[in-house]
Amino acid sequence: RRVHGGFDSVFFAKMSSAYELYRKCTLGTSLTDALDDMVGQGVLSPELAFKVLQQFDKSMNEALATQSKTNCKFKGNLHTYRFCDNVWTFLLQDATFKTDNETIHADKIKIVACDGRAVSRAAEGNP
Repeated sequence: RRVHGGFDSVFFAKMSSAYELYRKCTLGTSLTDALDDMVGQGVLSPELAFKVLQQFDKSMNEALATQSKTNCKFKGNLHTYRFCDNVWTFLLQDATFKTDNETIHADKIKIVACDGRAVSRAAEGNP
């Protein structure tokens, strides 16, 4: 948890859109850190930083929906599943993921899935 100039980076987590699935990836974390630094230095307002994060959410969802061509099949032992707020979460053990040219094994994996249409509507500010 980072604090810059009285600005707490948890602020971004509290001001959230409906789906922020990609903010924890390397690109999302780097963006959040950079925005956190800029807000802490007074270069950017928290409101504008929040709008940038909302656009990031929307752009990531759109890019993956329209530009991703790889199919992936997976299997594993289902340990836990839950459905809350229109989001499915699956915890798998001993999972295998297969694409056209690669096979990956994972001892444990967490899969989070949501309706992409709901993500686009939420990122646009429409319920």
